Formats: sequence, C-alpha cells, structure tokens
Amino acid sequence: MFHRGRAPAASRQGRLWLALACLLACCAMLWPAHARAGVANAPGANLEVSLITYGPGDTYWERFGHDAIELRDTVSGEAVTFNYGVFDFDESGFLLNFARGQMHYLMDAEPSDVDQQYYTQVGRSVTRQHLAFTAAQAADLRDYLLWNLQPENVRYEYDYYMRNCATRVRDALDKALGGIIKPQLESRVGGMTFRQQTARLMSQQAWLMLILDLGLGPYADQPLSAWQEAFLPMELQHEINHVTVTDADGHAHPLVLDEKVLSPNRLDAPPATAPDLRPPLALAGLLFAVVLFATYRFAPIVYALLGSLYLVLAGLVGIALLVLWTLTTHHSAWANANLLLFNPLAFLLLPALWRSRKQLAASRYANAVIAIQLLAILAACLLHLLPGVVQQNQPWLLFALPVWLVIAWCMRRQRVVNTSAA
Repeated sequence: MFHRGRAPAASRQGRLWLALACLLACCAMLWPAHARAGVANAPGANLEVSLITYGPGDTYWERFGHDAIELRDTVSGEAVTFNYGVFDFDESGFLLNFARGQMHYLMDAEPSDVDQQYYTQVGRSVTRQHLAFTAAQAADLRDYLLWNLQPENVRYEYDYYMRNCATRVRDALDKALGGIIKPQLESRVGGMTFRQQTARLMSQQAWLMLILDLGLGPYADQPLSAWQEAFLPMELQHEINHVTVTDADGHAHPLVLDEKVLSPNRLDAPPATAPDLRPPLALAGLLFAVVLFATYRFAPIVYALLGSLYLVLAGLVGIALLVLWTLTTHHSAWANANLLLFNPLAFLLLPALWRSRKQLAASRYANAVIAIQLLAILAACLLHLLPGVVQQNQPWLLFALPVWLVIAWCMRRQRVVNTSAA
C-alpha cells in the first residue's frame, strides 16, 4: 500500500540520489513482470522444451503418475509447466458426471519451481527430458498451449485410457512436431494391456484393484501399441526415448537430448509386472465353497446366511455391471463377461436357500434359474475359445465356479432327499 505525504527539502545531490533510487526501484518492480512474460513473448529460439514426469504417489488417485510440458525462456530464466490434470469438485453435477463417465478436466499452468516443489516434498520422483525442438516448433507449441489455456478451450472430456493428462501432453508434443511421434510409437508393441497396467499400479490398494478388475470389460484386454500405452506418464517417459527427429540436413537423431532426475523417488515403487489374480481368487472361491458345503450339512442356518450373502453380492455386482454398460459412457466396462457369473438372477434364488433350512426342496422355478446360471458359467468358459480379443476374467471365473456348483448341488441334493422321504 502506498501512502502520500510531504517530503522534507533536499539538496541537489540528494535529489539525484533519490531519482536514481526511484529508477532502480522501478526497474526492480518491472523485472518480475518482464520475467513472467518471457515464455509468452520469447522468440522460439529462446524456448527450451522439456517433458516433466512425476512418479506415482501413495494415494490411489495418484498411482498412475502425472506429467507436464515445461517451457523455459533461456534469456529471462522463466520456466512454466503446462499440465492437463486439473478437475473442479465445484463444477455443477460433478459427481453425477463422474458416475456417468462424462468427466471434464482442465488444463493449467504454473511456474515450474512451484509445481515441482510439491512433488519433491511428498517424495514423488521428478524427471526432466529436454527435447530437440526447432525454434519454429517450440513457438508453435507455446502458441498452442497458450491457446489451450483460454477459458473457452481449457476444458476437455476426460477418459481414463484415451484422453487423460498423459495423452494430452503426448498429443500436444506430437502436434508441434508435425505428427512424427505417433507413427513411430504405433509401430512399437506395448508391454501390457490396460487391465494389466491398472492392476499393476493399483496393487498396493488390493480392494480397489479387485473392484476395477471386476468392472473392466474386454476393451481393457486389447493388445496395445506403445502409442496407446503412453496413456501412462511413466510409459510416455520411457517410449519417447525411442523417438527420432530429422534435422535440416536430413540427419536423424534422438528427440530426447538429455534426461535428468530432478528429485528421486522416496515412496514404494509399483511392481514391474501385474499380479496374477488367478491363484488367490481361485483359492478364495474354493474355500468359500467348502465352507458352504460343510455348513449345509452341519449348520443349515449358517449355510442359508452365507449363501444369501453371496447371492445378494452377486446380484448387486450384476446390477452395477449392467448400469455401467447401459447407462454410462465408461466404454472400458461395456460388454463385461462377468455378467455371466454375477447377475440379478441371483436374487431369485434367495427363497430356495431359506427353504433348505427346513429341509424343503427347491421349487421348479428355482431349479430353472440355477440351470440357467450354470449354462451362463459354461458360456463364460467357452468364450475363451473364441478368436480375437477375449476378456481375461479367468480369476473371477475360478472364484465363482466352485461356489455356484456347491449351491446347485445343495439345491439338487435337497430335492433328492425330499423325493426319497416321500
């Protein structure tokens, strides 16, 4: 805040010193404004382009990592990072849009030191890859990013696998380079599928990993190119090292001029491969089936309670899978073959379980329902014999199969017992 007041008389020399001091003060105040405008106004020859990659964090929404494009004005020293990973909880209908798969994300820009300081403080790695951009390409990238920051352009439709913070960065770099990144990465085979990458990165939150794996359909099991697998910041960081550019003389050289770790990772790193969910889920299903069988013989009420718990959960899971398929744009969850294992038909078997408590046979209606369920499980098995992309839901098939077989056997056994008694 400035205050106006009357200054005492001064000598000529004093006034000169005062004028000089004022001039220096004005320069000092104007310099930050000049520095902030450096990236926006600098010629392309003064712009240094880098890909900044931040490693995975501890919280589940941070497990996929993050990245940004850094532009540095080599004259003023200003460096700004542009990223596409901002969302607004206060947006009207945010939670409903999230549930429907219609999420809106935002682009943002911050001074590099401010942005990178946060990731350093929380222990996430920060890596800078200096990229070989020509002056014209750097200027084009800067102009595009500034255009993208305008209020009418700042939002985009978010998708976990196809349009996220990493793919937007990838696409912006590819656009500025004249489209040379995409064909080179599309010619390379990716290392994992969407499902495998998701399970690998979420393995430290096992409950969430299982929910996501249960909800992913065949879309998540398609073979990926390196271009598609660059939906992950760490994969983009790795794959961009294989991209080459051609200079004015026609000589090819790497796009990445140098790579520097600005801050090392201090958190538990995710595993290099996806966990195999088949053994634990097969064991869990087998144990639950054994318990059901034992309680059917020695504790019918416990059997009815445990069986009801399974049927209710199976029905609720089926409803959730149907909603994801029919009422949302989560295309990675469409046509989920787990609907053959867990579906709302399970609710129809609840009365038959409770009838077994009194040694009463299941109705013909219940027997028809369980027969349909067994045919659905058979169809789920046969799907794996089809050519093309088949949903890799073997873990859930191994879990559900013994449980459904025990329930079906118990219902059939009850009918035999009642027939013999008659």
